[in-house]
Amino acid sequence: MRLIRIILLLTALILAFFIYFDKLNPDEITLYYLHGKSLTFSASILIIAAITIGLMIGYGAHVFNLMIHGYKHWRVDRQEKKAKEIASLYRDGVVRLLSGDLKKARALLQKALDRDPQRIDSYLALASLSLQEGDQEAALQLLAKARQIDPKSLEVLFKLATSNEEIGREEEAKETYEAILAIESDNRKAIRSLRELAIRNGDWREALELQKKVLKVAGKTKMDAEKQKMLPLRYEVARLDLEEGKADAARGELQSLAKDAPEFAPARVSLGDALLAMDRGKDAVAIWQEGYRKLGKSIFLARLEDYYMEAEDPASLLTFYRQELAQNADDMLLRLFYGKFCLRLEMIEEAIEQLFTVENSGVESSQLSFLLAEAYRRRDRMDDAIAEYQKALGVDKHLRLGYSCDSCGAKVENWQSRCTSCGNWGTFSLLHRQLFRDARLTEVREIHHGERS
Repeated sequence: MRLIRIILLLTALILAFFIYFDKLNPDEITLYYLHGKSLTFSASILIIAAITIGLMIGYGAHVFNLMIHGYKHWRVDRQEKKAKEIASLYRDGVVRLLSGDLKKARALLQKALDRDPQRIDSYLALASLSLQEGDQEAALQLLAKARQIDPKSLEVLFKLATSNEEIGREEEAKETYEAILAIESDNRKAIRSLRELAIRNGDWREALELQKKVLKVAGKTKMDAEKQKMLPLRYEVARLDLEEGKADAARGELQSLAKDAPEFAPARVSLGDALLAMDRGKDAVAIWQEGYRKLGKSIFLARLEDYYMEAEDPASLLTFYRQELAQNADDMLLRLFYGKFCLRLEMIEEAIEQLFTVENSGVESSQLSFLLAEAYRRRDRMDDAIAEYQKALGVDKHLRLGYSCDSCGAKVENWQSRCTSCGNWGTFSLLHRQLFRDARLTEVREIHHGERS
């Protein structure tokens, strides 16, 4: 009612203004709209008509804007409703996927994808589902479609790269990691993944260059750990140089490594190898001897034994062993290698003395038992030799063969109904039983006189 009153009041005011203005302006105005064609109006009518037309145009524009706004609002509401429905389908699908209900998960996720074929996360979830089902090809196809939709999506690229890695397509994985770096050159995860691929394939030079890039982008919290990873990569590149005949270059890097990481035994071992390749045998011996004294690694003793036997100079190694034992009689590892070397030189009594000393110290080792058994056998002490052979082979006087768990591989001497390592029952079987099960009788025929070689 109030609006009607306002309209009536405005109409009355316009009429009053029209009558008043018409009396003040009785003259007429002629308008030509074509050649020789015209219309004649009073001034008041022309003005009122212009005002009315302007109001109508303004009102029409207002109504049009309202319609456009209403349409846009309707579209937004519809899109929001659709987005909520798709999000609900996707969310329920992911929940089903995580719970292991793959069939229902696929139905929900596929429905979400059908409603919105541009939704990246639906492709990712379906790809994960396909991987769980063991269908790697389907997963890769889904990820490829997602990549077409958004070629710069790091989430899609990483999923594609790791999926290719899992099925052994390392070249495709490498290409994808490189694509990530083309988008984000300092992406640490991509650089590390490329480094691991290079390490796995033995591309040591490439791995080292990638590790240098990792150090440039590594955070402060991981800097020390990443620096430590540089050591083995530097070593492998130096070892590669040594294999390629670049002994001098290898020696320089290995010396630097031995200085930077005194506890890193491979650098000292290969440094000796490099010096030996440069015909500097005495320097190599000094490196290996110092390496054993500082690190106590048996590889240094093995290198010394090989060198002196090759040089036909066992006396020098015997002198080294005796001098070292004079200073450190409790070094049982040194005694073990000393005894083994004596056995190799047929110095049986001295070998037995050293090996027995090691055994008497409480060491139980199949290697030690085997060496003692050999020493006793060469002195025709057969009972002692048999006892040591049995220790080396893990065989007791009852000739028990031992059992292993089919589930976790744990080994026991006597059969048990339940494995204490993995908790499963009835899993213990004879060691290496599959070898016996798979074996088949070979054809046996009579060997005639003259056939035996």
